[in-house]
Amino acid sequence: QLHLVESGGGLVQPGGSLRLSCAASGFTFSSSTLGWFRQAPEKEREFVAFVTSTGGTFHAGSVKGRFTVSRDNANNTMYLQMNSLKPEDTAVYFCAAYDNSGSGLSAQNYYYWGQGTQVTVSS
Repeated sequence: QLHLVESGGGLVQPGGSLRLSCAASGFTFSSSTLGWFRQAPEKEREFVAFVTSTGGTFHAGSVKGRFTVSRDNANNTMYLQMNSLKPEDTAVYFCAAYDNSGSGLSAQNYYYWGQGTQVTVSS
């Protein structure tokens, strides 16, 4: 059974850093594209970044230069390093597995989701 579990969220001051992890099981991790999305209260789920099976990455403009997605195939884990955090980065962050169809920027093209981890940026 496919399983995605996020961890690493928490409360951080503006300008601080966090690293999120997404531990995966139940599917061939190394051959899968995985993504990070986030959802703030009363807002739609928003694309953050994805990493392909070969390590290629793409980041949303709002996080480019501050966030970095990566993966460790040996440990079936994806990461999101978040630096220079801003209050507007406050959201629940989700990892998801891409279904290999359509745009990798669209949440509707991800077929399995983790439960999310809360990130709060506040002084």
